Amino acid sequence: WGTYRSLINNAVNGVSKGHEKTLELTGVGFRANLKGENLNLQLGFSHDVNFKIPKEIKISVEKQTVIKISGVDKELVSKIAAEIKSLKSVEPYKGKGIKEKDQYVLRKEGKKR
Repeated sequence: WGTYRSLINNAVNGVSKGHEKTLELTGVGFRANLKGENLNLQLGFSHDVNFKIPKEIKISVEKQTVIKISGVDKELVSKIAAEIKSLKSVEPYKGKGIKEKDQYVLRKEGKKR
């Protein structure tokens, strides 16, 4: 009973308010652009990464390093955010990568000589 209540509640909230996730790109040269139906990401690879945006999801790039994902379906918004985050996960030494806005990154200390 509890699971179905949460699913119905998320569906009602999605239709009335909408669900939103904010991602941040941290690192030198990490950028995001919208090109038609694709999200173009420069993540320090030798090539740009193109991510196809589903029709139900609306993605906006506020600055070059902030991506806002919004939509009606909470599960789909979270899934798309997780797929984008998995393209370049945050590394613990310099903190470079894609993370959610309020995500805490556990930082490690480098080697000592």
